[in-house]
Amino acid sequence: MKKRLDVIPVINCHKRDFGCIEAKISQAKRFLKKGGWLHLDVADGRFTFNKTWGDPTLWANLRLEFNLEVHLMVEEPEKYIEDWIAAGAKRLIVHAETLNEKTAQKIVQRARRRNVDVMLSSNPHTTTAELWPFLKIFSNFQVLAVDPGPAGQKFIPTVLKKVRFLRNFAPSAMIEVDGGINLETARLAKEAGANIVASATYIFRSKNPKKAFKELRGA
Repeated sequence: MKKRLDVIPVINCHKRDFGCIEAKISQAKRFLKKGGWLHLDVADGRFTFNKTWGDPTLWANLRLEFNLEVHLMVEEPEKYIEDWIAAGAKRLIVHAETLNEKTAQKIVQRARRRNVDVMLSSNPHTTTAELWPFLKIFSNFQVLAVDPGPAGQKFIPTVLKKVRFLRNFAPSAMIEVDGGINLETARLAKEAGANIVASATYIFRSKNPKKAFKELRGA
């Protein structure tokens, strides 16, 4: 039987636009089942050139019946994780470029004590050699296929080599590819070894988000 690709809709909204958050959640409720996953981009304007909405208290007040993964595209992610865990995040995604081995170990230990998973992410041009010191610390991985920042960027195909490396290194890991995901790139990511893709534009800017979501799941 063909294994289905897990698809996680990405919410990426301007720093002051809570209405955007509510609108995308409303759309997601039409095709996500209870317990499904949503991906929230949190960009601080330091690690990235843009800043996105990221208020954990407001998120917690929404009381959603979805699982949340929070992509921390931020400097010093260790300062953010407790607030997002308290807000209900079940998975945190932190960037290798913002870590050293000591902070990486502390983040993973703190999250695991709260039964929260942590994924290691990396920018498209971060090499596997640069990831090597962290591979013994993290069990699951994200490969960012665009530069960290706004939705709607074009997929960088050279990241597929990194996906293959990670799959060979960690055969049982969750490997997510995020950025520039459409039907074609979802298939390429899956062929390279990813079992999750995260998508913003292809889903939420389509005429029929529910159909787009289902199409990606069948990639």
